[in-house]
Amino acid sequence: MSLKRTAMAVAAFGASAVLLAACSEPAAEDTTETTSAEASGEKVTITVYTSEPEEKVDEINKAFMEINPDIEVEVYRAGTGDLTARIAAEKASGSIEADVLWAADAPTFENYAAEGDLAELKDVDTSDVIEEAVDEDNFYVGTRIIPTVIAYNTEIVDQAELPSSWAELTDPKYAGQLVMPDPAVSGAAAFNASVWKNDAALGEEWINALGENQPMIAQSNGPTSQEIAGGGHPIGVVVDYLVRDLASAGSPIDTIYASEGSPYITEPAGVFADSEQKEAAERYINFLLSVEGQKIAVEQAYLPVREDVGTPEGTPALSEIALMTPDLDVVTADKATAVELFQNAMN
Repeated sequence: MSLKRTAMAVAAFGASAVLLAACSEPAAEDTTETTSAEASGEKVTITVYTSEPEEKVDEINKAFMEINPDIEVEVYRAGTGDLTARIAAEKASGSIEADVLWAADAPTFENYAAEGDLAELKDVDTSDVIEEAVDEDNFYVGTRIIPTVIAYNTEIVDQAELPSSWAELTDPKYAGQLVMPDPAVSGAAAFNASVWKNDAALGEEWINALGENQPMIAQSNGPTSQEIAGGGHPIGVVVDYLVRDLASAGSPIDTIYASEGSPYITEPAGVFADSEQKEAAERYINFLLSVEGQKIAVEQAYLPVREDVGTPEGTPALSEIALMTPDLDVVTADKATAVELFQNAMN
């Protein structure tokens, strides 16, 4: 399933892989076909549950609705933990009220698929999507490659003191300097905890040793990146696109690609089985995967899931990024235990 690439040795850590190479026809063109609803002037509404930053999902939705004037997109945006709680509450009261889930990581979607909450995708074109992002059972598809990197404040941390690996973060010289997102809140952080716990070179011993350096645990990746850029804790673990966002805005922050490789998520999208607008929901996902949708992702500092749209400026090529590629079934089954281990180690 996703995460099937053999980790590429690299000079730069690149948790989620950068993409790229070539596709002939933009999937976006498929979304312009006239439907019966469009022809009759009717408009349908789909609801998207997402963890995407508000301004980024708004940009995507605006572009989608310009191409698909017969579809109105409504959004409920929250962190993965809050989305999970909302979905659980809706299931308990009858049915899930959204049409599309666009968030988190493959293990989260694996769980929803196993519980029967996702519909099999019938008309979503993944032919130009890289293998790492495609679910072979076709219940979801990744929409970006989001690696987790080591980030540091370029004005505070001396170049000679920079760590080059996950292992080095346990060095006592980094005590009190580190910051990380809370895996109980962040889906990416929970995924990372399970990847690290099940990595032969790191494992529980590394997580416990990291806890001895007393990292600050921020609520999520956003506050983590801001804490690094602000210098309160000048070294941290965070998803890569936030570092690029802050650096482009002038903040003194940069990335290190860990020598062991990077855990990464693909921020999948899928259609809820309870949806009454599955055709419109699949058109939305097709747009996310289209040339136009993926170019927007690149402009938003994400690594794309297709090879013909480029990558953010200054980002290593795919062949230059080492990825951590664990067994997805193991990571999925062990995520709750890994989060508990992580929280106990950091206390």
